[in-house]
Amino acid sequence: MGYGRLGSSESIGSFAESLPSQPEEPTTSTSKTQKVKRKLILLSVLAFVLLVTAVASAGLVVVLRQKASGETTSSIRGKPTQSISKTCSKTRYPDLCVNSLVDFPGALNAGERDLVHISVNMTLQRVGKAFYDVSDIGNLQMDVLVRSAYEDCLELLEESVDQLSRSLVSVAPPVEGTGQKGSTQDVMTWLSAALTNQDTCTEGFDSVSGGSVKGQVAEKLKDLAELVSNCLAIFAYSSDDEDFAGVPIQNRRRLMESDFPMPENEKESDGFPAWLTRRERMLLQTPVGAMQADIVVSKDGSGAYTTITEAIKAAPEQSSRRIVIYVKAGRYEEDNLKVGRKKTNLMFIGDGKGKTVITGGKSVGQYTTFHSASFAATGTGFIARDITFENYAGPAKHQAVALRVGADHGVVYRCNIIGYQDTLYVHSQRQFYRECDVYGTVDFIFGNAAVVLQTCNLYARKPMAQQKNTITAQNRKDPNQNTGISIHNCRILATPDLEPVKSSYPTYLGRPWKMYSRTVYLLSYMGDHINPRGWLEWNGNFALDTLYYGEYMNYGPGAAVGQRVTWKGYRVITSATEASKFTVGQFIYGSSWLPATGVAFVAGLSV
Repeated sequence: MGYGRLGSSESIGSFAESLPSQPEEPTTSTSKTQKVKRKLILLSVLAFVLLVTAVASAGLVVVLRQKASGETTSSIRGKPTQSISKTCSKTRYPDLCVNSLVDFPGALNAGERDLVHISVNMTLQRVGKAFYDVSDIGNLQMDVLVRSAYEDCLELLEESVDQLSRSLVSVAPPVEGTGQKGSTQDVMTWLSAALTNQDTCTEGFDSVSGGSVKGQVAEKLKDLAELVSNCLAIFAYSSDDEDFAGVPIQNRRRLMESDFPMPENEKESDGFPAWLTRRERMLLQTPVGAMQADIVVSKDGSGAYTTITEAIKAAPEQSSRRIVIYVKAGRYEEDNLKVGRKKTNLMFIGDGKGKTVITGGKSVGQYTTFHSASFAATGTGFIARDITFENYAGPAKHQAVALRVGADHGVVYRCNIIGYQDTLYVHSQRQFYRECDVYGTVDFIFGNAAVVLQTCNLYARKPMAQQKNTITAQNRKDPNQNTGISIHNCRILATPDLEPVKSSYPTYLGRPWKMYSRTVYLLSYMGDHINPRGWLEWNGNFALDTLYYGEYMNYGPGAAVGQRVTWKGYRVITSATEASKFTVGQFIYGSSWLPATGVAFVAGLSV
């Protein structure tokens, strides 16, 4: 929280004292229970933030004390040092960066490398306080849509607290007994996700009419996204390593232990990478009936539970081992079906596409897009296999998500994902999809994860009259985010209802939802329903110079690039080196997480 003599206990106390007290509520038994529960949650989050910042700062206290004892600073408190000025000049919001750092304990005695840790520490405190402040207005009257947007923000802010906490521990000076740290790519992923969370929270209120809740949330989140962006930039530019022009894929720094890239010469065996253990191969190859599941769900009562909600509730929190939940054939429609962030390493296995169906009909109007998902997962290590995820709301209901994933190291294998507009929400963090069929119309694969879809079938459906199909809408907002959509060795197809009328409903590979939108297609088949221009504008010239859209050695009648758009940000990729940056091995591989899932994949460009 602070830095010894520079304000450790003082800054903790001032942060706690600045938090508002809970407002009075009606004194019914129910409201008292809710009030106590909310207070306990908020206090636990506050305690967690205080503990993490204190532990992670311990090493830096020593460093700064040594510097302070051996050096004098000519800076007057409140005036930026050369290190602060230089560090903040690399951010997108330099004035905010300077103003937020100069009065933060320890910053005036910190060098550039120390400011990486300090910026994360400061940002975590601000996000923690914002979470507390937003929680404080939960008793206000809200209509259904406002309540949906409000609950989204609470969930997303809590996620950000967790992601920033892990980042802080990873960038802090080493302290004995502080546990395992994340790699450079881990920290980039967590900071990128924290920024995406703030963006999603704000967007949830965009369609909400004016009101006290919207205004109060906006005030409590003021400057929060910009602070996270600055934090990300400071970390990203803390080394002089340079990516080649135009593709800032993975980091311009190496602050911590090395990442673990897959060796180029690894071979595959029986469809699986050779370095997968025998147990992992067996997990993927074992028929469902022969698999030892931890929890069984069946609508007919033959399992331990009849609903998926009950099964998720029964699964342990923060599990370090794989928990297998077998969902027998049937159609499951349950309200608010979600694998929360505390439910880690859950693997859902169904009886196959079209047999085990998880469905729902929520859509925008009464819910935010984020809240409309038939199934959502944010718990690290989430895996789904042999399941259909569906949203049946239909094209007239517009945004209606079938599957939303914000789980780091998430894997979806041999699944159907069926909807119309906004079918698959790849919200954030690192994700991998293999041998899936995804159906939709407008922006039907969208979000800001670092995601690879490999050997999948992407089906454009017949949309409503006057609509155009767009397969992707990637929303990378910040140039330092390590996110994007990579479509590798897939088939881009038209459904039977679109096929006879495809000339009336053009289909495009994607459009830029945000300023730094990034999507690539590698070695994929494209049907003749793809418009020769390939890509569609979002709104006039918005993002056409700053986006990154690429195509590499695709084939089929829709893959010809002669009539493609001529935007500055679009490119026909001719370099295998450049294309390889979007493969599993380089884009999402990280610290060897994917092999442990047991899912077959191709790490490089070879198919």
